[in-house]
Amino acid sequence: MSADVVVLDYGSGNVRSAVRALERVGAAVTLTADPHRALECDGLFVPGVGNFHACMSGLAAAHGPRIIGRRISGGRAVLGVCVGMQVLFDGSTEPSEHPLDGLAEWPGTVERLPADIVPHMGWSEVEVPEGSSLFAGVEHERFYFVHSYAVQDWTLEATGAFVRVAPRVTWARHGGRFVAAVENGPLSATQFHPEKSGDAGLHLLENWVRTL
Repeated sequence: MSADVVVLDYGSGNVRSAVRALERVGAAVTLTADPHRALECDGLFVPGVGNFHACMSGLAAAHGPRIIGRRISGGRAVLGVCVGMQVLFDGSTEPSEHPLDGLAEWPGTVERLPADIVPHMGWSEVEVPEGSSLFAGVEHERFYFVHSYAVQDWTLEATGAFVRVAPRVTWARHGGRFVAAVENGPLSATQFHPEKSGDAGLHLLENWVRTL
């Protein structure tokens, strides 16, 4: 039976490419904002395009924080992409008339890339940690990025009673080092767009779908 994947439709832009890519790797995909479907599916794909705070506002209107929090607490898979990854951190320095905090699933602040040319737009190599299941088979491939902001520091380590295994963090460079992906139990995320990253991106999505 195909994995049941919901692409959360909260007004974050054109997500048809994500739906098509997930279907190509064998998932049964539904594009919806229905909270029940988002809670009960095998895997939840959280897209994100544009301003951090606008995405947080859209997520809040669609009950996204509650849905994502309940899925993670229940060990149910979530994959955030681009700004859908950024909102999983504490917050962002991106300008906004109505700034909002992030979901704080991971500590860290999303900051403007320290590069001469921003946005970072195009194909870049990534530095994948040992043991990655998300990047298995595509550790040395390039992926497609479109962003001006990213998390540039990682502080969550395997300490304490509830963090038994350190998250696997993948890095990339554009004017400096930034977090390109995180694998943390049921919660995974990529700063790049796997659905726009050709065969390598499809392979990564297939790796994720196979875990559902």
